[in-house]
Amino acid sequence: LLTQWNDTCKPESQDKSVHELFEAQVALNPDAIAVVFEGQAFSYAQLNQRANQLARYLVAQGVRSETLVGVCVERSVDMVVSVLAIMKAGGAYLPMDPTYPKARLAHMVEDSGLQWVITQTHLCGHLEVSQTICLDDECISEELRQFEHGDLDKNDLGLSASNLAYVIYTSGSTGKPKGVMLEHRNVTNFLNSMQVQPGLTSDDTLLAVTSLSFDIHVLELYLPLMSGGTVVMASSEQVQDPDALTKLMVTHHVTCMQATPATWKMLVSNDWQPQSPIKALCGGEMLSAELKDALLSRGTVELWNMYGPTETAVWSSVSLIESRISLGKPIAHTQFYVLDSNLAPVPVGVAGELYIGGAGVARGYLNLPELTAERFVRNPFSEDGTARLYKTGDLVRWQPDGTLEYMRRLDQQVKVRGHRIELGEIESGLLQHPQVKDTVAHVWTADDSAHIVAYVIGEFDEQEEALKQALTAHLEARLPTYMLPSRYVLLNEIPLTPNGKINRLALPKPNFT
Repeated sequence: LLTQWNDTCKPESQDKSVHELFEAQVALNPDAIAVVFEGQAFSYAQLNQRANQLARYLVAQGVRSETLVGVCVERSVDMVVSVLAIMKAGGAYLPMDPTYPKARLAHMVEDSGLQWVITQTHLCGHLEVSQTICLDDECISEELRQFEHGDLDKNDLGLSASNLAYVIYTSGSTGKPKGVMLEHRNVTNFLNSMQVQPGLTSDDTLLAVTSLSFDIHVLELYLPLMSGGTVVMASSEQVQDPDALTKLMVTHHVTCMQATPATWKMLVSNDWQPQSPIKALCGGEMLSAELKDALLSRGTVELWNMYGPTETAVWSSVSLIESRISLGKPIAHTQFYVLDSNLAPVPVGVAGELYIGGAGVARGYLNLPELTAERFVRNPFSEDGTARLYKTGDLVRWQPDGTLEYMRRLDQQVKVRGHRIELGEIESGLLQHPQVKDTVAHVWTADDSAHIVAYVIGEFDEQEEALKQALTAHLEARLPTYMLPSRYVLLNEIPLTPNGKINRLALPKPNFT
């Protein structure tokens, strides 16, 4: 359990930065198509030149090694240019979804100490930072054209693979989102492993459908760009339209797409039939047997189940699904430990908490040393005194073939449409409403979909529909859309167990039909 199934060492080097993997392909295939968006195609050379000019501009503005730079940009080629440029300049990018409430974006700015945000003119009002760099501003565009477009020397910038690549904010149980810090070496190990399995080559075209604020964008953007392939970016509108996604697949001969079960279910429900073989990468929440069967029945779908928390660099395991659903085995330079409460390994078939070690383990949480120490613990099975394990909170068990079976969460973290949500953050937001005295958020599953339900106690004069509108409006100013409850249930009291804990099994289940 500790050695054979964790023997994942590979010959690949992790001493490269993410953008260097892209630059290697620029040198090999400068005229190959790198990115396509809304009918416009950009070659590797064109994308690299634009990223280099912006990188040199950022350095001139004062961006240095480990400087955090926000990216608040609509889905576009500018989004790809921005993240590459920030890393080339030595900084680390911080995705800021333009659809997030202003209060949430303000927290991210304050918590991270951001001074620069790359954005667009119509989004500037969302942001309170000392300097916004609006890429669609003609003055900025003219300034950028003055800079050379050759690659920057990372040695001149004092960069190494242990520098930060990006910080992603995830839902926090305390009511505030927290930033997870990922280094280049974490990401390059992940990308090198993904290039082998599920596998991507210069012949592949990947359809990108994920928000930059969701860490699986790392695979969508960088795996094709390090492999000589093509990224076809769906617009924000196309992402939610199954007909539009199908048209993109056919038009651009898409060979790979990564999405959450919710997106794959949307396509299947629309009677999607792939015109040619496609790798379907499914992750972010549990893959159901029903969806698995529906995808495999298409005949030309190669289905992969992807698993991993943000804290260990996107996906930590992959599994080719042909019949039984499993989390698979750890990727390169990654170790899985299924442990009891005393950090002792449990036997095959016995449930325990999953701890993940290896090259993907993040630096920790931004400005949260106590939480970092709690969730990132010393690896007792390693001779390296600096090696750490990430405590996932996932209850799993080993199968006899060395794969993992997912069972459930050990806390109140849930996944809805692929997004990681701490129910405590929803409860914290509701308790800020003056009429809410107590509340419990819970997730129910109906028709193979997750639904957030908020149970509230308070003094309300409104009818139920008016109450829902009032509470939704209250939360919309504080939380992203994907965290909003779909139902509100009024209670006189919260049901408790004999030992005084919330009895979630006694909460009344709404009718979802």
